[in-house]
Amino acid sequence: MDVDTRLLRYFVAVTEEGTLTGAAQRLFVSQPALTKQIRRLEDDLGVRLFARSRSGMALTEAGREFASRVPALLDGWDEAVRATGRAAHVLRLGFLDAGAAGAVPEVIADFRRARPEWRVELRQFDWSDPSAGLGRGEVDAAVVRLPFPGQENYTVRELFAEERGVLLPARHPLATRETVEFHELWDEPFVAAGAETGAWREHWLGTEERDGEHPVRIGAVTSRPDEWLGAVAGGCVALAPASAARYHSRPDVVFRPVHGLSPSRVGLARPRRRRDEVVLDALLRAVSRRLSGGAPERADAGVEPLTREG
Repeated sequence: MDVDTRLLRYFVAVTEEGTLTGAAQRLFVSQPALTKQIRRLEDDLGVRLFARSRSGMALTEAGREFASRVPALLDGWDEAVRATGRAAHVLRLGFLDAGAAGAVPEVIADFRRARPEWRVELRQFDWSDPSAGLGRGEVDAAVVRLPFPGQENYTVRELFAEERGVLLPARHPLATRETVEFHELWDEPFVAAGAETGAWREHWLGTEERDGEHPVRIGAVTSRPDEWLGAVAGGCVALAPASAARYHSRPDVVFRPVHGLSPSRVGLARPRRRRDEVVLDALLRAVSRRLSGGAPERADAGVEPLTREG
C-alpha cells in the first residue's frame, strides 16, 4: 500500500493541534478538505485513527500506535529530499511578494557566481500559503511576512520592518488625503486572505488595532495580487505594505499611509534542522545581510539563531 506523505503531514498536524480547525489553519487548507484527507488516510489504512467529538480529535489506540511511528517516517523522508537536493546542488528559496524579497535576486546572482556548481530556485507563493512553501516542505527557506501560521515551528530571523498603509479606490473620499487614520477605515469593506491563514489574515485586517466595537467587514477574499487590486478597484479597501505602491499599481487604485497601525515585519525562516547545511547557511547569511541593510542579525525572542556554528 502506498500512502501520500501529504496525508501523513495532515495526520501529524491534527494530532498535535487536537482539532481540525487548528490543523487546517496550520496547514493553510480548508477544514472540509482536511476532513476529507484524514478520512482518505483512514480508508487507506483500514482503521479509525481518531475518535471525533465536539471537544476535538482524540487518537484511538490504532491512532496512537501510528502517531508513534509517523514522525520518524517523515523525518527520514525529509532528510532524503534534502540529501537529494544537496547531491543535485539545488537550493529552494520561497517568497510571497517582491516588496519583501527586495534584492534577493541580486544575492542569488552573486551566490551563483561564487558557487557555479549550485542552482538556486526562487519560488513565489500566493497568499493562501503565508509560509511561502515551508509548511508543505516545498522550499529550504523562505522570505516571509510575520506573523504567519505555524511560525513557532521554524527558526525565524527578523530582517526589517516597513510601514503598513491602505489601498483605496481612486474615487474614494479618503484618496485625496495625504495620510489616513486607521479608525477612519473601520467601517469599510476589507479585502481578506482565506480564513485558513489565521494570524496572517488577522494582521492584514488590523484586528489588533481595532477597538473591539467595530468588527471587520469582509468585502472580498483573495489570494493573488491581481484579484486583490481588482477587489479594491471594485470598492473594497486593503491594508498593504508601503512597497505595494512600487510593485502593485493600477490607475484606479491609490496607496495612502495609515496612522495607528504597527509595521509589517519581514523575516527569513527555515525548518529547525538537526544538522548544519553549510551551503544553505551561506546563502541565508548573504540574504540576511542584504535585506537587513547590513544591520546586525537579530533572532526573534525565544527563537534559536538562524545559523549555528559547530
